[in-house]
Amino acid sequence: MKSSTTLLITCCTVFLAQLGTSIYLSALPEIARDLTADASQVSWGLAVYLIGMALPMLFWGSLGQRIGRKPVLLAALGIYGVGNLALPLGQTLESFLFFRLIQGVGASGISVMARVLIRDSFRGDLLAKALSWISISFVVALGIGQYLGSIIQVALGWPMIFYLLGGVSLLMAVVVARLTFPVLAAENTLSSAWTSYWHILGHRAFLLPALVGGLGYGVIVAFNTAAPLILQGPFNWSAVEYGLLGWPISAAYFLGAVAVNRFVLRTGQRHLMTAGVGLVLAGSAVMLLGSIAGTSIALLFWLPYCFAVFGQSLNYPISLSLANEGSPVGGAYAMALSGFIHQLMAAIIGG
Repeated sequence: MKSSTTLLITCCTVFLAQLGTSIYLSALPEIARDLTADASQVSWGLAVYLIGMALPMLFWGSLGQRIGRKPVLLAALGIYGVGNLALPLGQTLESFLFFRLIQGVGASGISVMARVLIRDSFRGDLLAKALSWISISFVVALGIGQYLGSIIQVALGWPMIFYLLGGVSLLMAVVVARLTFPVLAAENTLSSAWTSYWHILGHRAFLLPALVGGLGYGVIVAFNTAAPLILQGPFNWSAVEYGLLGWPISAAYFLGAVAVNRFVLRTGQRHLMTAGVGLVLAGSAVMLLGSIAGTSIALLFWLPYCFAVFGQSLNYPISLSLANEGSPVGGAYAMALSGFIHQLMAAIIGG
């Protein structure tokens, strides 16, 4: 499989996995009504999804190292697709949260294998550049997916959001099954997966970039957890109005990812990551001050978030690249452990 094909497949699969975090958000109030549950309880679905993504990531990484990337990616796409198709069939809050967990488990494997495949094909600054394309897929799912979900909800009802997502996921599995994955050369790995993970975790060159990437991701998840309830509650936004917010958010992340893609070879990874961290912290501080002040201007809530998103789009691909370079162990382990740390931080900060 050519590196360009690898990049295309990984971008598509990451897009599908990240849609699970955003595409249904505008439908939260309607889902709550149909399940006769409180909207705040239904919003737990995002944290449950992230927990489902975080918990098996180390398992997916070790499995991908033992049996290969392709079978693991196919299994993950299958679990994710079935979880989406089954979710609307439940009639209770408990079933909704259970299938959100199943979705997260499938998305976990998709996310890990996508990043591992990129890591197998690229190194150094080129790895950061390739991961910036993953970031672009991430933001398209985060922003435009949110708008797409609001349109599907209004036109066809919220269950169709999950039916369509499940069907496309299984179709993607068919496409992946027809591809030939390259045979990987032997790498510097330890005999035990868990020994490898502990060995990586003890290296500062890996841990610091991984933590930096997780911080910004947690801010994004926290906003996505709270924003539907705030903007469609006190600010009285409609589902479509909330969906439209995806466009400026997408633009912010897209511009940052493009900046990494264009300037990382010239500027260097560490300079761009430092700028990204500063923007994430500044945007988060303004949002926090606005919430404490109890402002009635929605712009002061979402505009600073766009700046934080821009910063994270600079930060995220570079943090993954630097963490991978700082790992003393080769193979799929570093990418899997980075993903686990990011999802765990997101669940803690955003849950």
